Amino acid sequence: MTPLAPPSFVWHTAEDPVVPVQHSYLLGMALAAAQVPHELHVLPGDVHGVGLAEGEPAGAWTALCAQWLGRL
Repeated sequence: MTPLAPPSFVWHTAEDPVVPVQHSYLLGMALAAAQVPHELHVLPGDVHGVGLAEGEPAGAWTALCAQWLGRL
């Protein structure tokens, strides 16, 4: 990871059975170490590949992302 990486919005479901949430934590730590603007959210749920997650608790990611983009 370098400081040239693009700003990143990362979200993950807490109990994803396919990809461990620790992967997103590691990415967030790498972004922080490189001083790359980022935001990381771990949302409730155990579904992998939920897209917009409409109707799921993780569906909050779209509003969170819109807020983050507004702050860039």
